[in-house]
Amino acid sequence: MTAALPARAVEKPWGRDTLPAPFSAPAGRRIGEIWFEPPAALPQLLVKYIFTSEALSVQVHPSDAETERKGLGRQGKEECWFIIAAEPGAVLGIGFREPLAGEAIRAAAQDGSIVQRMQWHEARAGDFFYIPAGTVHAIGAGISLIEIQQNSDIIYRLYDYGRPRELHLDDGIAVARGEPWPAEFRLRAPYRDGVTLAEGPLFRLDRIAGLASEDVAVRYGAGPLLVIPCKGSPRIGPEPIAPGGCGLAPGFDHITFDRNGICLIAQPLGA
Repeated sequence: MTAALPARAVEKPWGRDTLPAPFSAPAGRRIGEIWFEPPAALPQLLVKYIFTSEALSVQVHPSDAETERKGLGRQGKEECWFIIAAEPGAVLGIGFREPLAGEAIRAAAQDGSIVQRMQWHEARAGDFFYIPAGTVHAIGAGISLIEIQQNSDIIYRLYDYGRPRELHLDDGIAVARGEPWPAEFRLRAPYRDGVTLAEGPLFRLDRIAGLASEDVAVRYGAGPLLVIPCKGSPRIGPEPIAPGGCGLAPGFDHITFDRNGICLIAQPLGA
């Protein structure tokens, strides 16, 4: 069985008709996302590439506990973003500039001022942003990123720049944190370096530059994990996984890292 996960391109009105290498958009199509099918051995995580030519909607996601209380029978959605390219001036909206109560969030969503009330962060290649459930957020235009998230499709849309799509104000406000986003959830590290990007609560994520250190091998252990190359081609068993792909490794010792490469590895935590 191949280690590479099947991928599918998803058209979006805010997507692009020209994608960064190694991707390409079919003529006449605006591709906003590339999804990798979560494998049966590791269904908790979803990996996707996102490419934006316009600002995405302002949205928020519930936690596992909130979906359980609501009887949705699905896990919540925490996510993180690893920026691979950003145009000058590209920004990400994460959290609010100052505390905002629920009904104030509703009013701001209804009149569009929520965009001004949010905190906007410059996006640069190599930046990492962790987005806990309940964080109000939006991806701006001119950004290409890798998103690693809980495998959930629950989106509560608060504001959409007048696009004719459904909003979910009651559900969204019920789970939204009307507060600034903690600065420790952002990491700026030299792109050439290996670094732990996230270690819990729901998944771990490392950026491996060259060969992995022993402590990384110990933390990931024998469980299955995902391998997402950014530069170079690591191998899972005998199979190379090229940039733009995503592969499933049965365990850390099945991966041969490219000594001149950079890749992300991810593994769920907990039950």
